[in-house]
Amino acid sequence: MKNVLALITHGVEEIEAVTPFDLLNRAEIGLTIAALGVSENLLVRGRSGLEIKAHVNFETLAGTPDDDYATLAGKFDALLLPGGPSSFDLLKDGRAARLAAAFNRQGKLIAAICAAPLILNAAGILDGKRVSAHSCAWETVPAAKNCARVELDGNVITSRGPATAFDFGLALVEALAGKSAASRIAAETMA
Repeated sequence: MKNVLALITHGVEEIEAVTPFDLLNRAEIGLTIAALGVSENLLVRGRSGLEIKAHVNFETLAGTPDDDYATLAGKFDALLLPGGPSSFDLLKDGRAARLAAAFNRQGKLIAAICAAPLILNAAGILDGKRVSAHSCAWETVPAAKNCARVELDGNVITSRGPATAFDFGLALVEALAGKSAASRIAAETMA
């Protein structure tokens, strides 16, 4: 079974988190939701005030990480970074970019939506890639201005924002479980 690590913190865009989480579950893809910088109750308050309960604190999951998170990245097949205002906090913190870089060095799938591609940019992952992102990222990632709803380039999937979260989630399912799994889920959900 494939396993995805999702990293979230307060201010996450709920649609961009819950939609891919649901689609991954429907595809029977393992999902570990790690919350960065939250209390022991693991509740992450989204940008609209809804709460998402993570499975584990990122700090607990990472333990005493090596400087580049290689060991942690080795335990998963993909990294999922939902967007929203939280992306700017994750960007400033720096650990999400180091984690994404570790996944990239191992050739693992990395998926980021909305403002989260800024984290991939900080990690040097977007150089020369087709990329999609929210308009708030266009100044830093100008290639995203002429983007499709979802872009897949090599091991990187990016997407615009809340309105594209379903397409983004299906692209993630297809990359991990194949076209037939994505098509089945699309049909079941009337996409």
